[in-house]
Amino acid sequence: MQGFWDERYGREGMLWGAEPNAVVADIGAGLPAGSVLDLACGQGRNAVWLALQGHDVTGIDLSPVAIEQARRLAEDTGVAVDLSWGDITEWDPAGRTWDLVLLSYLQVPPDARLVAHATAVAAVAPGGTLLLIAHHRNNLEHGVGGPQDAEVLYSEDELAADFAELEILRNEIVERRVERDDVQGTAIDILVLASRPA
Repeated sequence: MQGFWDERYGREGMLWGAEPNAVVADIGAGLPAGSVLDLACGQGRNAVWLALQGHDVTGIDLSPVAIEQARRLAEDTGVAVDLSWGDITEWDPAGRTWDLVLLSYLQVPPDARLVAHATAVAAVAPGGTLLLIAHHRNNLEHGVGGPQDAEVLYSEDELAADFAELEILRNEIVERRVERDDVQGTAIDILVLASRPA
C-alpha cells in the first residue's frame, strides 16, 4: 500500500486540497485546544487546520511522500505539526495519549482495521475524544467515489464493536456532496464520535 500511495500522491499532488474535511472542521471547531493525534494524516490538510486552531498536533502516515507534502503545507501555513512516517498497524504510541484522536478515511481490510482502531482507542486520553470519518459500505452501491472494495468499507455494527471501550456519542451515516473532476453526486460516509470518561 505504501507504494500505491507514494505514487498517487507524487503524481496527483494535493488530492483533496488543503482545506480540512467538513466534518472534521465542524466538530473540531467546538473542541478546546489540546493535543491531537491524526492517524493516517495523508497530506496534512486536517492536521494543519487543527494546528491553526491552537492544537498541538501529531500526524502519522504510511506514505513518506504524503508526509513531505504535509510538512510543506504546515510550513507554508506557518504552523508547527509533528509529522512522521509510520504504518499505524505497527506503530506503538509507547503509552502516550491525546485529547483528540482522528481517523479520517483510513480504509483498510478487517485485520488491519482492528489493529488500527485498537491503537486509536488506546491513544485516547481520559476525558478525550475519538473522531472517525470514513466511507460507509452503502457507498459502494448508492454513493459516489471512494474505494470500490466492500472489504475496506465500514458499517455501524463493526465500528460499534471496534470502539466499545469508549462511550459512543455518534455512530451514523452522513452524506457529502462531491463535485470534483468527472465525479459528481453524493458520497455516503460514516461518522463515529466517542469519548473516554475523565
